[in-house]
Amino acid sequence: MKVLVTYLSQTGNTEMVARAIYDSIDRTKEIHPFQEVTSVEGYGLVFVGFPVYGNSVPPKIQPFLKGLPKHLPVAFFHTHAALRGSELARTGIENALSLASHARVLGTFTCQGKVRPAVIESLKDKPEHKKWCEEAMTSYGHPDAADLADAREFAAGILAKATTLKG
Repeated sequence: MKVLVTYLSQTGNTEMVARAIYDSIDRTKEIHPFQEVTSVEGYGLVFVGFPVYGNSVPPKIQPFLKGLPKHLPVAFFHTHAALRGSELARTGIENALSLASHARVLGTFTCQGKVRPAVIESLKDKPEHKKWCEEAMTSYGHPDAADLADAREFAAGILAKATTLKG
């Protein structure tokens, strides 16, 4: 089974997670920014990563998610400023799942990624962004070694699921 790891990364957080996933795969594999992927034909599994902005999937990658073939097993991973497992973190993955509702999603992974201090500074005094800013302040240093170990574990679980589907 040939595996593709593709991602959108603007600050390097999502790329770090993508590389951890890629490095843990013991099969024929490729890693590319999603902008370089012209087709997912020929892959038996695709990992798709993206950052979350405004509790949503960035507009740049939305057509890619909508265009994933029905039969193709995929797994999503994303980085965000919110605490892992929080409502703010979940909404990004829920948005991705709704965009790719036709896809065969085998699992999802999320972890914090550091936010540029200027972004937090620009939003901290706006009441509608208060909760996000509080959570974003905890993102410094992420993804860290534990996050990347969790990403590798996630990849192993997804590979096991995909192998079971093929077997």
